[in-house]
Amino acid sequence: MKSRAAIHTGHGNPLVIDEVNIPDPQDDQVIVKLYSSGVCHSQLHQMHNPETVTPSLLGHEGFGVVTHIGSSVTHIKEGDAAIVTWVPREPTRGRWRAPSAGVTWNEQPLDASTYTWGEDAIVWGGYVVKVEDDSPKDLSSIVGCAVLTGAGAVTHTAKVRPQESVAIFGVGGVGMSAIQMASILEAYPIIAVDLDEEKLKFAKEFGATHTVNAKNVDPVEAIIEITGGGADYAFDAIGLRITNEQILPSTRSGGSGADNIGGMAVLIGMPGPEMTVWPGHFMFHQRQYRGSLGATYPDKDFNMYLRLHKEGKFPLDKLVTKRYRLDEINQACHELESGNIMGRAILEY
Repeated sequence: MKSRAAIHTGHGNPLVIDEVNIPDPQDDQVIVKLYSSGVCHSQLHQMHNPETVTPSLLGHEGFGVVTHIGSSVTHIKEGDAAIVTWVPREPTRGRWRAPSAGVTWNEQPLDASTYTWGEDAIVWGGYVVKVEDDSPKDLSSIVGCAVLTGAGAVTHTAKVRPQESVAIFGVGGVGMSAIQMASILEAYPIIAVDLDEEKLKFAKEFGATHTVNAKNVDPVEAIIEITGGGADYAFDAIGLRITNEQILPSTRSGGSGADNIGGMAVLIGMPGPEMTVWPGHFMFHQRQYRGSLGATYPDKDFNMYLRLHKEGKFPLDKLVTKRYRLDEINQACHELESGNIMGRAILEY
């Protein structure tokens, strides 16, 4: 079948919107007619990385309806509402990536194990999660990455409990999702850290109790002062070297003794090649540093997030602040890279 998609042709090139050829699904594949897709910073990393295989398809959070399924797919059927994501429905050992989907463009194979910047997506069935039929066609897409990544880091990686203190560096779509989930779990204080005053004001609408503008003050010192010694958990939802290095000293100190454990730093944002951390944080203070890579149980969590939205507790409609058509994808990427998008932007098909 023919369908339109955004094609990444090479490092530094604008995305090309063109018709691609989608094959019939293999036994373990699913085709989803997409209604919406999130626009994620991870795709900017791919587009700016000279080592990214091209030509390729991008995007990894989308919502639509299933139109075709392979013979071995049993968890979903044609006509079901579904979220396309990048986290396998069932646990896999190590960092696993599904084979390329088999889409071609001008008879060239396109690299993509999962993609959502297109009108239709053919992906491995393990990346397709059934959700309730009345899920919002526009907002549900961001559950497939922004929400699961930020909220999942708070819920499943850190396992935040009521009255524990939380600091979140970076208040884009992922950071806002982390703040909102921390609020739902009754953490306190919830400290949002960013360089943009408008984004910090926006973070308060999602549950931030305190804000720190790192352009004006040292965020580590500010967090230590607000919490009286350091946060129980500090999350980096940006991925820059400076924030990679700031989250650990922002957490509270531990010390000698079996149970005298310090705070936990959680890296969510895609990092660069290196960072420097003083080893004494681990040895003398028993602080912990964790990574969080899509910490979610998709079949259970996706419908939970959508239910929380329906109940008014997780306002996806407020989190989505800009909407684009597929033909406007290069504009969307430019505005995201320029820092002009609060929350999450989406594509609508």
